[in-house]
Amino acid sequence: MDDPLKLLEELELILLSPSGRNDKTVLTKLISDEFTEVGASGATFGKREVLAALPIQAGVTFRADDLQVKLLSPTVGLVTYVVTKRSGAQSTTSRRCSIWQLTQEQWQLVYHQGTAT
Repeated sequence: MDDPLKLLEELELILLSPSGRNDKTVLTKLISDEFTEVGASGATFGKREVLAALPIQAGVTFRADDLQVKLLSPTVGLVTYVVTKRSGAQSTTSRRCSIWQLTQEQWQLVYHQGTAT
């Protein structure tokens, strides 16, 4: 895909989709080895923890609203949005931001943060 803004939007949505979250091959490809996440709880996670946790989450869905993508440089992109997470009858909303980096023709997620609203 030639448009990096559209590509980053697509990649972010893949990571929110059940099929993307359950596919360790996809997760390994899209998440950088240097990845750091700061969750809505304030806890921090690395790639290893995320690869262990995401594929076993069942019955969780995400809806992204107000998704915006900005290129901070030709090789760094920022994705921001509001996500509604549903698990059974429970629903939570948080603001999210992701930083993506282009390395060797592959965009990878290097940082992600969620802030409860």
